[in-house]
Amino acid sequence: MKKIRIVVVDDSAFSRRSITRMLEGIASVEVVGYAINGEEGIQKVIALKPDLVTLDLEMPKMDGFTLLRILTTRFSLPVIVISALSSADKVFKALELGALDFVAKPSSNASVDLLTIKEDLQKKVLQVLALKPIRSVRPITALPLLERTAAELVAPQKVGNISCSAIDLVAIGSSTGGPPALQQIFSAFTQKYPFAIVVSQHMPSGFTKAFAERLNRSSLFDIKEAEDGDLVLPGSVLIAPGGKNMVFEVCGGQVTARIVSPSESDRYVPSVDAMLQSCAVIYRKRVAAVILTGMGNDGSSGVRTIKEHGGLVIAESEETAIVYGMPREAVSTGVVDCCVPLDQVVSEIIARGGF
Repeated sequence: MKKIRIVVVDDSAFSRRSITRMLEGIASVEVVGYAINGEEGIQKVIALKPDLVTLDLEMPKMDGFTLLRILTTRFSLPVIVISALSSADKVFKALELGALDFVAKPSSNASVDLLTIKEDLQKKVLQVLALKPIRSVRPITALPLLERTAAELVAPQKVGNISCSAIDLVAIGSSTGGPPALQQIFSAFTQKYPFAIVVSQHMPSGFTKAFAERLNRSSLFDIKEAEDGDLVLPGSVLIAPGGKNMVFEVCGGQVTARIVSPSESDRYVPSVDAMLQSCAVIYRKRVAAVILTGMGNDGSSGVRTIKEHGGLVIAESEETAIVYGMPREAVSTGVVDCCVPLDQVVSEIIARGGF
């Protein structure tokens, strides 16, 4: 059986040895070479023709960002970034430039750290290499809203003489390819709308605070990493903390976020299913669930619950999804109201919400 060929690019000898051992723990993988900087990385890619590259971002001579641009545009190679927690903001920049996923680099030689990273790295390598073909990530730009005729807009509900929107909450779930997709969505809103947004993006602990801050810099919404007890308020966005689940309860008449440890049955964390099931019970028909790019089936159970309570379900189409896994599983439930390209998700929310 032909082995998967990987080139490791990292200027740290310890990291190169560690990553190589982890990768060669996969029977179907062969590390065919390594490079200590971007220039050498290009040479090794040309000479060895690997199937995938693991990439450190901070290197001498040609840095990881320059190499990443070349690998994704010229060679169309899938890239997994391996970077330290201290470089979290750089990781998200790399994802926007085309890296498919990232793994937190071990911070020490401790065997416990290495075991955790090994499992995560092996899983993501196998997942990425299962993608055929690899979809490229488009540069981040603000997306224009589609023009809608009055007839296409959902008529808002009315309470007495007061007109109310049809949606109070938008709940978004995403995984691989999600960070740049979320960046596009939040930069596309041209005003702060009177609904709240909650997001569960599969991500390890320690990265979501920097991710939320990065999203906040390019959005009119107020975006933050959720903390236990945060109120769910119009115009605000709560990002589930990495490694934890975000669910909701009503306290004193206000919807409040609760940050809880995942259960043993949660294969993906933060769990999209747990978030959606919690939202459905509270918001019922006034919630819109959105399933974006990602591997696996997280969210498929949650969208059923959303629909059972009368809510709206939107899925990203295969046309734009970096990984059409989670959206496909959602669509297969038969409860998705519309499946649209990423650049139509915002306009769909606005139209169906009656704004």
